Amino acid sequence: MASPQGLAPSTRTLLFLSAAVVVLAGVHATREVLAPLFLAAVLVIIVHPIRHPLERRGWHRAAATTVVIAVVYLILLVLIAMLVFAGIQFAGLVQEYLSELQDAVGGATSWLATLGLDQEAVSSVTDAFQPSQLLGVATSISGAALGVATTLFVVVTYVIFMSVDAARYDGAHVQFGATQGSVLRRATTFNIGVRRYFVVSASFGAVVAVIDGIALWALGVPAPAVWAILAFVTNFIPNIGFVIGVVPPTIMALVVGGWPLALAVIAVYSAVNVVLQVLVQPKFVADAVNITLTLSFVSVIFWTFVIGPLGAILAVPLTLLTRAVLLQGGPESAWYSWLSGEDLPKPPAEEPDPDPEPAAVEKPAAD
Repeated sequence: MASPQGLAPSTRTLLFLSAAVVVLAGVHATREVLAPLFLAAVLVIIVHPIRHPLERRGWHRAAATTVVIAVVYLILLVLIAMLVFAGIQFAGLVQEYLSELQDAVGGATSWLATLGLDQEAVSSVTDAFQPSQLLGVATSISGAALGVATTLFVVVTYVIFMSVDAARYDGAHVQFGATQGSVLRRATTFNIGVRRYFVVSASFGAVVAVIDGIALWALGVPAPAVWAILAFVTNFIPNIGFVIGVVPPTIMALVVGGWPLALAVIAVYSAVNVVLQVLVQPKFVADAVNITLTLSFVSVIFWTFVIGPLGAILAVPLTLLTRAVLLQGGPESAWYSWLSGEDLPKPPAEEPDPDPEPAAVEKPAAD
């Protein structure tokens, strides 16, 4: 029964879930526009601190904002160039080793059939590695990168406005710290979490990419730079990025060197990527953004479904944004915030009650 002060908890939960479904359906329907905008917003958040030392050195606010915008688009250009280069090189490799790929797929089909799998199961596995499918993947990578680039350049004025407004928002703590302190603290926590997450991911990604590239070059696997770029990009996908990054170089190693070379590639990736990406990095990410490993894994699947491939890279920032908006508003949601991985301040220890004074014992009256 609803209390006089408001709706019953079950009714509020039902309304909240209904509203969430409607909002997510709208985001999913407009994902082609919102996904690049989310990426642009995250990049502005990451680069924004560059302006502070510039302004301390006497730079005008407009000049510092221009530097922020330039760095954001420089990062975008570098990332897009890397993806386009990797896609073009991968497509060239598929064309060059077309006959070898077909032989490898045929051998894999025969081997799977000897294991007792039915024809439908064998076809579902081997069809994914057909040269035409691999060529389609390479083309889609380049096409997706160019599509994101086109969309982002269409909204270039929006990115400029975000950078300008970010400079203005620096003074929000002075203006509204007394009245909007909770909202400002949540925004600050979100911004810091996004920066920490990408610093950790980029640092580990660079280390993994260099080691993988050198190892693949030493093993004689074609196009080690392509697989190094793939290792760097997939490092931004929590938990499952390793699996995505290891499959293409393993297939190429199988084609050019047979199973010994393919197993050597798997061994290298297992020694480097599993240790760093699966065992070490998630702990650093969890400590940097206070998010549980389970939630980071589920967020990849969820946000990829909602906004498309960019959701895999933006999964953690979008989860942090959702938590900042919905779960950090007050004590009633602290339990859910704690479940997501956030460390909450410990409640003050209760002081023990002082020893009660002994009750006075009445003496019997004298007769």
